Amino acid sequence: MSPRNFSRLLAVVATASGLLATAVPAEAAWPDRPITFVVPSAAGGSPDVLSRLVTHELSKSLGVPVVIENRPGAAGNIGILQIKGKPADGYTIGYGNVNTLAVNRTLFMKLPYDVDRDLVPVAHAFDLYNVLIVPKDSPIQDVAGLVAAARKAPGKLSFGAPGVGTTGHMGGELFRSMANIDVLFVPYNGGPAALQDLLGGRIDYLFANSSEVGPLVTAGKVRALAVSSARRIAMLPAVPTLDESGVKGYETVAWGGVVAPHGTPPEIVQKLNAAINAALATLAVRDGLAKLGAVPAGGTPADFKRLIDRETKRWSDLIERNKIEKLD
Repeated sequence: MSPRNFSRLLAVVATASGLLATAVPAEAAWPDRPITFVVPSAAGGSPDVLSRLVTHELSKSLGVPVVIENRPGAAGNIGILQIKGKPADGYTIGYGNVNTLAVNRTLFMKLPYDVDRDLVPVAHAFDLYNVLIVPKDSPIQDVAGLVAAARKAPGKLSFGAPGVGTTGHMGGELFRSMANIDVLFVPYNGGPAALQDLLGGRIDYLFANSSEVGPLVTAGKVRALAVSSARRIAMLPAVPTLDESGVKGYETVAWGGVVAPHGTPPEIVQKLNAAINAALATLAVRDGLAKLGAVPAGGTPADFKRLIDRETKRWSDLIERNKIEKLD
């Protein structure tokens, strides 16, 4: 082939390559369509309300809708299974908390998912605390009075929580252990049912999220004896901590964060993490969380993984030590 013909051939190949490049679109950058955010609890509960605060800002940051999908049931396991079963492409993520990522790993004899194998931590989003409350007309005025009443009548006092394995339940078991009292645990299907029985005098005390009972405390409809945090919370500044009230070293945190299906590309996880941290830094989210008694967290995926591992061991030790009945 002559040099002139070879040059012409190169020109034809270059032209064809250019046409081919324009005919085949480049792979779209993530995200280019709505993201589903699974919440393993019913609409209106603390996880749902708190998640909506964050996902609203997350949607702005990512430039696509982030749509909440509520999947309650089985102590949060149904929602986690929904996340686990979706493609690891960044278009399904969800809420994971101390119950589903830590407590359930020991509380259930056969958990239908493996936190390490099936999920990837994305970000620790926020911390929420429980409030120890009694009916407004209860003769019990403080934590010392509650402990004294329980010791005077072993096995007679009862406490409730919005479900087995919740921080209300686990926090109550920790209180029972640290205060060395004998009381009866009554599980409920959600916070409203437990609160109704407390108001009706059918249980003696209740551990419930500050987002649910804070307004009732402020309105004088229930009496708060203590909060579960290490320090007093801004929502209820006059209410002492359990540590201050004589149960030294007591602390429980109803933390929550974001997880994705295992195998989600690291670059997507990092982009999600950055967007979540940015959302948590906004005034809208910080103020919204504060009104519910929660505080923003943030950090790296590795930070969240360390929290999950640490809390798994803590609650596993409590469950085994206190011989708390495990679930099928």
